[in-house]
Amino acid sequence: MTILYLLIPLSLILLGLAVWAFFWAVKHDQFEDLEGPAHRILFDEDENDLTQEERKRRRTARREPAANDSDDGPEQR
Repeated sequence: MTILYLLIPLSLILLGLAVWAFFWAVKHDQFEDLEGPAHRILFDEDENDLTQEERKRRRTARREPAANDSDDGPEQR
């Protein structure tokens, strides 16, 4: 019976820590995007996942090498 005097306060302290950890996680946006990581595993970078700025930057990066082609490299035969 005397062990309850130790176990009850200990369990209340652990419960308090768990509640504090939950509210800390919510406050620091740990639960903001629950589906994103699961989709990133299944798919490579998809245009739909990018913001408008990232899409424009990717399109311009794709065009630049084609526009700057020169004969400075070794010839391919």
